[in-house]
Amino acid sequence: MLAIALTVIAIVTQDQSALRAAPKDSAAQQAVLWQGDSLEIRGEKGDFLQVYDHRRERAGYIKASQVRVQSLKAEDAPELLSVVRFLKDTPGSEALGISYAAAYLRAAPAGSIDGEVFDALGNMSDRLARRATAGRSGKAGETLAAHLEVAAAYGMNLVSYERDGQVQLCSNGDAQRRVLALPSTDIQKALAALSLTRHECVPPTLTPPERFVYDNWRAEVLERVALGKLPEVLKNRLHLRKAGVWSSLAYQRARRPEVGANAARDAAARAIDELAAINQSELMETDAAVYSDAAIRVGASRWAAEPGIPQAPTKVAAGLGVKVTAGQPGESCVHLVDATHDEKKPLLTRCTWGIVWPASAAVAPQADALALAVQPLDTWREMWVFRKGADGWTVDVVPPAFDNPNLGYVEFAGWVPGGQQMLAAREVRNGDRYRTTFETVSLKTLVTDKQADKPGSLTPFYRWQSPLWKASTVSVR
Repeated sequence: MLAIALTVIAIVTQDQSALRAAPKDSAAQQAVLWQGDSLEIRGEKGDFLQVYDHRRERAGYIKASQVRVQSLKAEDAPELLSVVRFLKDTPGSEALGISYAAAYLRAAPAGSIDGEVFDALGNMSDRLARRATAGRSGKAGETLAAHLEVAAAYGMNLVSYERDGQVQLCSNGDAQRRVLALPSTDIQKALAALSLTRHECVPPTLTPPERFVYDNWRAEVLERVALGKLPEVLKNRLHLRKAGVWSSLAYQRARRPEVGANAARDAAARAIDELAAINQSELMETDAAVYSDAAIRVGASRWAAEPGIPQAPTKVAAGLGVKVTAGQPGESCVHLVDATHDEKKPLLTRCTWGIVWPASAAVAPQADALALAVQPLDTWREMWVFRKGADGWTVDVVPPAFDNPNLGYVEFAGWVPGGQQMLAAREVRNGDRYRTTFETVSLKTLVTDKQADKPGSLTPFYRWQSPLWKASTVSVR
């Protein structure tokens, strides 16, 4: 911002405008200016304005055609706001729009300022962050970097997080918080809440206690938005965001015994309800990926909503099942037990730092295999498969995918008669693509034999899928 109080400023409207040492085109170039830069006007000579750039602490001359002279008097505030409204949704003009919004905030009487200008600032900072995350090369990259510097000069700093070798830039959220604090429309508050609660903008360096507090705050922000008068498209987006946030809270509550088992169950049930509240007829094509994203998040934590009664300790299984005990601090140990082996002398024991969902335990009819859901991350759920062989029992992990844990789950869906195969459903995000498959898995190798994108397209899956799985899964929607 400018260091002194001014009533008239010059706002640069053209990128790569030259600040020259004298009022002529052949004069030495003092600096390169970009759209959105604000300049103090100190005089006029021919086609040039004599100006001072407080950001660079440099004086010079600039062509009058490359700037817009703008009054900062209170009576001119409506004109500034009109320009902000125009630039708010103009891609590539974020720095210029932020400059006009800053000028409006300086000109407008304090009592007349509501959430509209901050809604525009939040919108432009989010769009600038998306552009910067996508990245540009060559001249476009140079221009983008300059626009980021202009925005930062007005306090619109972007925060950056590194995930999987890529930098994600996000708005700092200051403008969006002001929208929620000031008189604003329901739509403006909804957009601010969506911006503040983006999953990709959750700081990856948070410790588990800090993440728990952060996600509770995200849930509170979303709860403050009244849905009644919102368009269906916006309602859908809020339901999708809530589904993702509450699924994360279900996982985190399950990791904190002090909050109680019912708290995790309530959070998971809320996540499922939010996903079910989606109005499919109003789901935009641009929201398809967000819908898949939310469904995978809910699917990863859905076992938190189930009663703590295992699926499968049936009579035919001769009491085969699992017992879970505490290991080292934060660790859970899974003991495979049957009628003659308890947790003190189990058939097999394996420990994990993830959450074990005992209710998911599914025993094969021949009592020679057992499938169990284990969730190491809030967005990643694996399947443990216990198998009986000639040398006794073994356990192997079937992950949703074979890349770095990101977003996905794989779950038991049924046993195929004959004892050679099991059914599994899998949803995973790979880069920007989402994939849902229904598979037959060899119990001998745990390799997928066949797969299809719909249960009905795979005969064994269609015939032998578990009714309990079908009743509770979110992979079929």
